[in-house]
Amino acid sequence: MTSRENNNQTVKFFEQNNYFNYPQDAIQFFIQGELPMVDTKGKILLNEDGIIKEAADGHGGIFEAMFKNNVVNNMKEKGIEWIFIGPIDNPLTKMVDEILIGLSKEKQVLEAGKSLVKANPEEKVGVFCKKNGKPSVIEYTEITNEMAHAVDDSNNLMYGESHINCNMFNIKGLEIIGNQKLPYHSAFKKATFLDEDGNIIKPDVPNAYKFESFIFDAFNKLDNMLILRVERKEEFAPVKNKEGIDSPETAVELYNNFHYKIK
Repeated sequence: MTSRENNNQTVKFFEQNNYFNYPQDAIQFFIQGELPMVDTKGKILLNEDGIIKEAADGHGGIFEAMFKNNVVNNMKEKGIEWIFIGPIDNPLTKMVDEILIGLSKEKQVLEAGKSLVKANPEEKVGVFCKKNGKPSVIEYTEITNEMAHAVDDSNNLMYGESHINCNMFNIKGLEIIGNQKLPYHSAFKKATFLDEDGNIIKPDVPNAYKFESFIFDAFNKLDNMLILRVERKEEFAPVKNKEGIDSPETAVELYNNFHYKIK
């Protein structure tokens, strides 16, 4: 899944690299949806061309986009049973994990995810939980401080199973989820816009809300899911910041260290 902004660049990159020696007819690009951005007063913003300013609708938009672009039907025609949906900002992601697939089939679930132990109460990751008896995730921006620091009798974090956005669905589960709308979350961002006088404004601080759906809000559309805890050093090298912690530099170091050890 690409966005409107990066779709052409992404396709061109694959073409220039001969699709990384992967069969071209086995790769399908599709663009996620977008939603209008609003200012702090709830007024819809205009972009530099005087058109409603929109932003990508989050990784939860993948379900609607897959159905709109006939991706799910193509998978069914090819006999595909399990679909992995993962992040692009973690080079240690295992896209094909026979253990996860095997356990999911054994437990007869239609969805599965991977977790790792939260590094500390303040780590900026969502955590697995159950809401009203259904599988779910609490995003780090929405969990209370009391919940984040709560521990059990063994002094382990009660909400300590991090969701690292490595998700797997049986195609039957996708068909159930695809017919249902996911809730939207808001994020306060900096957004260039066209003001009422026709001036292009480039703010230095956040000034607008974008709306996005999260993939984990689909978990509760199914009755149960399997969660596989993995080792942080083996499967988690996130790229969240330009420099410092969780940056490209630290991700490359983690990637090289792990692959050096397994050779």
